[in-house]
Amino acid sequence: MFSSPEPSISRYFRWKRYVDYPIALLLLIAALPIVAVAALLVRWTSPGPVIYKQIRLGLDGKPFTLYKIRSMRADAETAIGAVWTAQNDKRITSIGKILRATHIDELPQLYNVLKGDINLVGPQPERPEFVTELEKRIDGYAYRLYVKPGWIGLAQINQDADVDLNDVRRKLVFDFEYIERCSFWLDMRVLFCAALKAVFLCRPLVLKLLRLPYDAEKSRWAATLLPASYVSPKEEDRLSKILAKRTTL
Repeated sequence: MFSSPEPSISRYFRWKRYVDYPIALLLLIAALPIVAVAALLVRWTSPGPVIYKQIRLGLDGKPFTLYKIRSMRADAETAIGAVWTAQNDKRITSIGKILRATHIDELPQLYNVLKGDINLVGPQPERPEFVTELEKRIDGYAYRLYVKPGWIGLAQINQDADVDLNDVRRKLVFDFEYIERCSFWLDMRVLFCAALKAVFLCRPLVLKLLRLPYDAEKSRWAATLLPASYVSPKEEDRLSKILAKRTTL
């Protein structure tokens, strides 16, 4: 149970589906040639399926199947199980590095938007194996499940891959900001910045000019969610090592 005041849920969540569906449909149609080329490159350069399926948790913790273009070896989790991607992870293929850097590997998730599993913008859906652990260690983490997750999130345009629990907490700050402030105009700005990030042009100055939250420490949720010291307690060391890797393939 969250011991501090919970963020209020924006009323716009009631209407997002009606706005997100046509936009996602147009984006998916435009992205099909890119997905086709990426699929061919993956097929030619490494054995295994082109599309990778992964179970994530959606609204109210309901599991769903997330779709991505495979960017790792097909046997990447056979020996070590579900872990996050380490820096310079050898399991990532040469084509996969490009797909991840440009976020092309995430384009099939537009199909998840059309299915109603996720919204265009929202907190990033996480794997059930890690949600259980994170709920134990981060007060209020489960509140992300009170709204439908997103293809793109305010947290993801502000930060790169997590390296420890403190990064997870910082992203939770941005998730709370989004849950409270969600609106059509906010979604359009986040999508615009996501496009800029795909070509490495999303910078703090851009976020500032668009009046998007860009500094977790300045959020009203900082005092609640961020630790006073950015040194992980000993009891968090084991999970922090796991979170130094990303779970997505």
